[in-house]
Amino acid sequence: MKKHFTNYRIVLFSFLAIVLAFSIAKATVETQGKKMLRHVVLFKFKDGASAADVKKVEDAFRGLPAKIKQIKDFEWGTNNSPENLNQGFTHCFFVSFTSEKDREIYLPHPDHKAFVEVLKPHLDKALVVDYWATK
Repeated sequence: MKKHFTNYRIVLFSFLAIVLAFSIAKATVETQGKKMLRHVVLFKFKDGASAADVKKVEDAFRGLPAKIKQIKDFEWGTNNSPENLNQGFTHCFFVSFTSEKDREIYLPHPDHKAFVEVLKPHLDKALVVDYWATK
C-alpha cells in the first residue's frame, strides 16, 4: 500500500509539474497579463479505440473554440514523456477561460455535450484539473 501511495504521489507531482509548465509557457497576446482559469483535461482511451476513433475525438475537441465563444485559449498535445508515469493517459487538452461564469456556460453548452457524446464510446478514463493561473 505504501508503494502504491508513493507511486501515486510521483504521478500527481509529475502531473502538477506539467500543468505548471503549461501555465508558465502560456503567455499569448490575448491572455498576457490577465488572470486565466485553466481547465486541464487528460484522456486515457480504451484499448480497443482505433487511430480513427482517437482522431475523431481530437478533431471534435479542437473544434470547440470555434463554437463556444467563452473559450479564450486552447491547446492540446499527446504525451511524449520518457518517464512512463502517465498511467495510460495519452492526450492533454488545455482550455482557458477568463471567468468561472464562462466555464459554467462551457460545461453544459450543447456543443460541449455533443463532443462528450463523440468521446464517450472511446474513453477509458479522464482526469480534469481546473485552477486559476497566476504569474
